Amino acid sequence: MDRHTLLLFAGIGALLLLASLIGFLLKRRAGGPSPTIDNLNARIAAWWVMVLVIGGAFLLGHGAVILLFALVSFYALREFMTLTPTRQSDYWPLVAAFYVVLPAQYLLIGYGWYGLFSIFIPVYVFLLLPILASLGGDTTRFLERASKVQWGLMIAVFCISHVPALLTLQIAGYEGRNLLLIAWLVLVVQLSDVLQYVCGKLAGKRKIAPLLSPSKTVEGFIGGVALATLVGALLWWITPFSFGQALGLALVVNLLGFFGGLVMSAIKRDRGVKDWGHMIEGHGGMLDRLDSVCFAAPIFFHLVRYYWT
Repeated sequence: MDRHTLLLFAGIGALLLLASLIGFLLKRRAGGPSPTIDNLNARIAAWWVMVLVIGGAFLLGHGAVILLFALVSFYALREFMTLTPTRQSDYWPLVAAFYVVLPAQYLLIGYGWYGLFSIFIPVYVFLLLPILASLGGDTTRFLERASKVQWGLMIAVFCISHVPALLTLQIAGYEGRNLLLIAWLVLVVQLSDVLQYVCGKLAGKRKIAPLLSPSKTVEGFIGGVALATLVGALLWWITPFSFGQALGLALVVNLLGFFGGLVMSAIKRDRGVKDWGHMIEGHGGMLDRLDSVCFAAPIFFHLVRYYWT
């Protein structure tokens, strides 16, 4: 880690310490069990774990970061496929998805082979998986089953893999600091989620999409996106962007994150569940925490690659 990375993590640690203190005082003041306060403290504890894991990967270097996100993709894909019904004839497409396509995508990123990792899943794998499924000879709901595996790979592997893919970008004057691009993206998008939740609790009145996500409000959306965009702009010093460029990019990724969350909520409602899983206490599953990043990461990657490399 360079000085800027250490300063960033020190700031995040200070905020988490403050949040932990507030959570402790609220629990003490409540004087007994409180579902809201208990949930808040569970979320803070989960954030401590997530920040420590990401910080540890940053300390170990690029290979560790790529491996971390490969594991994240594995668990996210497992959550996605767990909620989608499959049949015996889907065995080989699922084996290929988990044990061939997923590691191949991250190996390509490790090698920095942009020309292939950018089209591997949306082109080659998109055509390969239905072929494997058809070999099973099962036509029952074939289109739906094939589409679910393709969607799972696109969301959980292709989109998430664009976070560590930021390490492959060669930006003039920014050599050796690409880890900060990952930190900036994840921090801004995740902070937008948190601030939308807080603003919604404090001032939310009008539901923005009651059938998809009943907890999201217009006030929470505007307040959370605006505040997180401002934070993204104020963190321009850890990026290759100017203040104005950081402001614009932060707005883009926060809007994509919000609409990505709505899409993933629609899928959950279709499957009749509230959360993708229970892996992270207070946060649900892996996809519940990364749904916004899934949609923001590929667009952010390509914007940076097009304009800064």
